Amino acid sequence: MARLSDPFLAPALGAALAQWLSHLQALEGASVNTVEAYRRDVARYLKFLSAHSGGDQGIAAVARTTQSDLRAWMAEERARGLSARSLARALSAIKGFTAWAADRTNTDATTVLSARGPKFRRKLPRPLSEDGAAAMLTEIGTDAREDWIAARDTAIATLLYGLGLRISEALSLTGTDHPMPPTLRITGKGGKTRPVPVIPAAAEAVAEYVRLCPYDLAAKDPLFRGARGGPVNPRLIQAAMERARLRLGLPATATPHALRHSFATHLLSAGGDLRAIQELLGHASLSTTQAYTAVDAARLMEVYEKAHPRA
Repeated sequence: MARLSDPFLAPALGAALAQWLSHLQALEGASVNTVEAYRRDVARYLKFLSAHSGGDQGIAAVARTTQSDLRAWMAEERARGLSARSLARALSAIKGFTAWAADRTNTDATTVLSARGPKFRRKLPRPLSEDGAAAMLTEIGTDAREDWIAARDTAIATLLYGLGLRISEALSLTGTDHPMPPTLRITGKGGKTRPVPVIPAAAEAVAEYVRLCPYDLAAKDPLFRGARGGPVNPRLIQAAMERARLRLGLPATATPHALRHSFATHLLSAGGDLRAIQELLGHASLSTTQAYTAVDAARLMEVYEKAHPRA
């Protein structure tokens, strides 16, 4: 559970912040990590406003923040080294809190809500090539000290690439998910569930792992086990991929999450519908999924420049 209150804020503002964060958790399904990031961002902002105005701010005064106040806050955040991306995220959190505060105090918060964040270039996903992804699935288990651990790592990697799961989603599967059904119900960020079709290769990889696993995979227990029988630490899969990518000569971006990126990019290259890919990935916004169109276009131009006789 994220810490909702902040001991360094004035009591009224601290209580308002805690109430807003509780609202995000209970009604909007925000994840613990998101709530904690928003708490830090908004708390820093509120403490800045108090220092900037020379005294504690009430919740209504926060909603009436001026453009000059916002510019001063942004300048201070950039001066302490905050990136444009992080500042944009912080501004988004502040707008959310301000809108909530304005609604409860009948205050006009137009100045804050219309403020524009700094422009930044979104980082494009870094997928593996189709050959690279296939090689990773073959290679990841080759140095495991036991056959069942090799099968486990292969099964997890196959779920990431074949179903587009996040590593946390793959590791949250339980004994009830085997044998794998034609469609999995995956609970992703914010507690939102989505249906994900299970391809035969993934079902077969999981079945092979279950056949070799020395532990009793009870219905409510984790499906994937560590060497001593407990839940698998994600770092074990990250380390296995790190070793495999070094053997294969793949770039440092060949991480577990890159397999999810590869799933989306390769589907799009094969003619997949962007909306369908958004649903498979569990993205809340289509704009997040659209990043893969830029990746696909960049790969197309790279091929064009290498192959075109006048390039």
